[in-house]
Amino acid sequence: MRALSCLIACLLSASSVVEAEPARPSITGISHIALYAADAAKSDAFYAHDLGAAKGSDPENAGGIRYYFSPSQFVEILPLPAGASKNRLDHVAFATPDAEALRKYLASHKIAVPTKVTKGSDGSLWFSVNDPEGNRVEFVQAPDILADVPANPLSNHIIHVGFIVHDRSREDAFYRDILGFRPYWFGGTKADQPSWVSQQVPDGTDWLEYMLVDGPETTGIPADMSQQTAGVLNHFSLGVPNTRDTYTVLWNGDRLKDQDGTPKIGLDAKWQLNLIDPDGTRAEIMEFHAIGKPCCSPFTAPDPEK
Repeated sequence: MRALSCLIACLLSASSVVEAEPARPSITGISHIALYAADAAKSDAFYAHDLGAAKGSDPENAGGIRYYFSPSQFVEILPLPAGASKNRLDHVAFATPDAEALRKYLASHKIAVPTKVTKGSDGSLWFSVNDPEGNRVEFVQAPDILADVPANPLSNHIIHVGFIVHDRSREDAFYRDILGFRPYWFGGTKADQPSWVSQQVPDGTDWLEYMLVDGPETTGIPADMSQQTAGVLNHFSLGVPNTRDTYTVLWNGDRLKDQDGTPKIGLDAKWQLNLIDPDGTRAEIMEFHAIGKPCCSPFTAPDPEK
């Protein structure tokens, strides 16, 4: 009888531990991408004039500038640190309605998190972690009152961000197994060897794109990779209904200075246009929907609609 009582007590204790694990709050989309810039004036010309984003102060970093594409999505431009390497990506950020609950959730899965969330001057709440390859990832709870900026008529939706990844399975252990990201599409120049793997946020249609690289390194930018190539891989994408119409607007507005990209169909069968910012980071303009069958894999989650 005593042994049975102990067994029941142990089972109840184990059940309590399972029940105590916090649930993951929603991760609804992309909040922003933060990039370094060597020349603030050149960056301003690109983001404010060429891409039409609304310029604002940075409640998260007093030294930064935000370029809003909508009241809740923006590119954050930070001064280039002295002695900086060829990397121009500081972090990517995803939106959640409850930053503190997500912090506790990640802590319960043995992810190193800060002791508390940070509050921005606008009332936003956020914290950052490092993913398995050391990429800094923020989770942001938007303020109660969003920035008073107009929606950008060129594009008001950052539909995905992408960065260099060495080990797909290691990253999946974080983004898919713990955070709940879902497969969206993968492809490459060789059908059986993916170069790009898209993982959609669990509670929305925005996605993170692994830009897979080979080499002896296991983290960061490969030693033999140029800053130009790194900037093509570490990128963000603006969604539009029609890329060719967008190109026409840019052309007629004299907003294509020093750009040589033209609209084309990618291997995912979506029309796209690649623009490059003054520090080499790629700003991809992409249609929401494919015009035909993509290479390599079908889409396995819904497209963004607008």
